[in-house]
Amino acid sequence: MRVLERAPLPLATRLDRPLRVVAAGGGTGLPAVLSGLAAVGDDPLSPLEITALVSVSDDGGSSGELRRQYRVPAAGDARNCLVALSARDNTLAPLLQHRLQSAGDVPGHTVGNLVLTALTSHLGDFGEAVEAMARLLGARGRVLPAVAGEAMLVAALEDGRVVHGEASLRAAAGRISAVRLDTPSAAPPRALAALREADLVVLGPGSLYSSVLASLLGAGTAGALRRSRATRVWVANLFTQPGETDGYGAADHVAALQRHLGDVVDAVLLHDRPLPPEMVAGEAARGSHPVHARAGEIEKLGPMVVHADLVAASAGSGPFAEPCARHDPAKLARALRRLAETRRP
Repeated sequence: MRVLERAPLPLATRLDRPLRVVAAGGGTGLPAVLSGLAAVGDDPLSPLEITALVSVSDDGGSSGELRRQYRVPAAGDARNCLVALSARDNTLAPLLQHRLQSAGDVPGHTVGNLVLTALTSHLGDFGEAVEAMARLLGARGRVLPAVAGEAMLVAALEDGRVVHGEASLRAAAGRISAVRLDTPSAAPPRALAALREADLVVLGPGSLYSSVLASLLGAGTAGALRRSRATRVWVANLFTQPGETDGYGAADHVAALQRHLGDVVDAVLLHDRPLPPEMVAGEAARGSHPVHARAGEIEKLGPMVVHADLVAASAGSGPFAEPCARHDPAKLARALRRLAETRRP
């Protein structure tokens, strides 16, 4: 088994440019990765150039309601990523995360979702709206929509059902065999260029099908990811997700990525310590269970296995925390950076 040492490793020969990192996903996992990377990327001696490739297919909650009313891509995941990358002293970020009280059956909208929707209407393009908000926040990286337009996620279940939409997928309670977008949708050229030029590509943590794979289904993305010379890392989830990855181990996650995208995982980053009992109990109450991580099963699929301490000392805190379980952004960013630097040519 190949294992990343816990002690600091000597840095590889530095390039004459920042380390280029592309992180893909959505939900709470991607913002946690971005907030950690943005913090370690502030080091002027070893800066990072960060690009987030974010899913825009969510059709639930505030994002889903705005999609239906204004025919815009889902804004919530992009908003969270922009806030995660915002300048440390930017006072606008907390306001964008504020959720207004709901009225009747309409879900309460966050201010940031409304601003992104208004900017999209004004500028005529969601990608330009995201760029405009990034400037307002002084974002320490780029956030790119995974696809242009209003693509919806479609899942084929092993029992033969076909489910349309992420919200319906979460409620379907069936084992997923494949996901796709409802209409062919191209990835932005800048996203494909970022994948081609990256030194490190980070996949996950997060919902395997509705966040990570949803951010990689744009036309051209899989090919760019397969051809990328970057170190491509899957950050293994700590717990299964009810209705999406019940019973999955870490190797099952990797196999699903390979089934949809091809050979796109060079390394799997695993938490290497026992999970806190209170965290396990809290997740069990929600129907989630620890993802078993057997290195031998993973390595049979091709990727190397990398171990590191990745879990926060106290669960359930921070702006992008899950109620019970989360990766620690700072620990995760240090492990990812160490891996990228030691694997540089």
